[in-house]
Amino acid sequence: MNRRIFLQNSALTFGAIALLPHQELMAGVFSENPYKIKELRGGVSVFTEKGGTIAFLQGNDGLVVVDSQFPEQAGHLIEELKKSSEKPFRYLINTHHHGDHTGGNIAFKGLAEHVAGHKNCLINQQNSAQKQKTEDRQLYADLTFDDTWKQKVGKEHIKAHYFGAGHTNGDAVIHFENANIAHMGDLVFNRRYPFVDRSAGANIKSWISVLDKTLKTFDKETIFVFGHAFDPEKITGNKEDLKAFQDYLAKLLVFVESEIKSGKSKEDVLKATSVPGVTEWKGDGIQRSLQAAYEELTEVK
Repeated sequence: MNRRIFLQNSALTFGAIALLPHQELMAGVFSENPYKIKELRGGVSVFTEKGGTIAFLQGNDGLVVVDSQFPEQAGHLIEELKKSSEKPFRYLINTHHHGDHTGGNIAFKGLAEHVAGHKNCLINQQNSAQKQKTEDRQLYADLTFDDTWKQKVGKEHIKAHYFGAGHTNGDAVIHFENANIAHMGDLVFNRRYPFVDRSAGANIKSWISVLDKTLKTFDKETIFVFGHAFDPEKITGNKEDLKAFQDYLAKLLVFVESEIKSGKSKEDVLKATSVPGVTEWKGDGIQRSLQAAYEELTEVK
């Protein structure tokens, strides 16, 4: 958001605070906007409300948005961006196909000049929409790539990297090179048990390798944006957070493999409430990880 406009709005808001009863005011302030926008650096900010984290660039040559949450939430972001910029929406980029990252694409119809994503992201989105009979509520990518894709918007260079299957078989890392900010999509669930979408080509062993490639590609100054986090305030982080998630995935495979070798059934494995050596990962959904690991380790090659 434009800093001058933000400061002006803040001054008006806090001026109003002095004139209203405290409880009435606070209820009004916090119910007005259900979303949060946080500026990172280099014209890149993050938007959070409902669904996967959105990153966006306000460049001098146009706007770039990475992921779109759901239609209502995408509408909120679009409204805010139009308040502070008259620049066109140059690109909408999807990190992967899941509905909490692409459901809001439709709100950009007629606005975004192009929608970009990995070729498997497009295939998965089309397949999912056909199964759910929601084809009429989709906006698909018109630009797809295999390993890399790069565009310049104003002074910013944006590069998408595909390192292999992970959370799905179509996850891309979107890097704003000048700002040195990389949107990981759901390749990182920060301290929250992940969803492993085997129906869309997910592979935990490959996911570990993908994170290795990511760590080698970016430097210690890179700010990483995560699709989800147990603590909603921690949807950005650094290489140590990537290593911690990679360690979780590795310990998950070791644990489930040891359970299989000891003769445990799938049902027995799913009864586990923790993974040995893992202390930071929290929330619901550990069974999703356990089931995906079990199926991956026992599938017939």
